[in-house]
Amino acid sequence: MKRLVPALLAALLISGGAYAQSINVGPGGVSVDTRSPRERAVDREIRRDDRRDRYDRRRERDWRADRRGDRCRTVTTERETPRGVVRRTSRVCD
Repeated sequence: MKRLVPALLAALLISGGAYAQSINVGPGGVSVDTRSPRERAVDREIRRDDRRDRYDRRRERDWRADRRGDRCRTVTTERETPRGVVRRTSRVCD
């Protein structure tokens, strides 16, 4: 077993090539991320744009609700469970 893990990691590094940027060893096994640095940057940019779009849509929705005169409020309920207090926050519009 002592020789198996280093041999497995070496084999993964060699088979992954120059693009193996991340090797994860865990209880589920060994995984290698073989994406190139450029592909990683593109994925990061896509996620960043998605977050920005969601933020803009949320701000626009809140602005429209304020302009329409909707009466909305945030309600936080607390519930006691065996593991502690659970807080749930929801938006209520009258």
